[in-house]
Amino acid sequence: MEAREEAETLKRRSRAFLQTARFQIENGMYDLAVFNMEQALQLFLKAKLLEYGVQYPRTHSIRRLLRLLADAAPGEEGRRYGELLSKYLFELGVLEDAYINARYIPREYTREEAERLFSLVSEIISGG
Repeated sequence: MEAREEAETLKRRSRAFLQTARFQIENGMYDLAVFNMEQALQLFLKAKLLEYGVQYPRTHSIRRLLRLLADAAPGEEGRRYGELLSKYLFELGVLEDAYINARYIPREYTREEAERLFSLVSEIISGG
């Protein structure tokens, strides 16, 4: 699969994970919603890296992917990703933890936490 095609596939899956997260929030499944948000953002960032000709690393670290994207994207877009990383460093760490927590650690999220994280993920994805 060529990079452009892979990027489109990742973006499509990212949108589907985000739609699933919205459904899960509306139905009180906050822990699953946060996991799906992490997946949505991870796939989106990997797609954007491919669009800039960067082969993404085999990592689940959203913060690492966002840093790579801030470095790869030109001008204002790169600065925007860097600012989002700085502004939401803690929240992005919570999303990263959701990847592990969904599998191994029973962590529950509140509706407020899920909604706040959903807004963050939507902000990053909608700007790209």
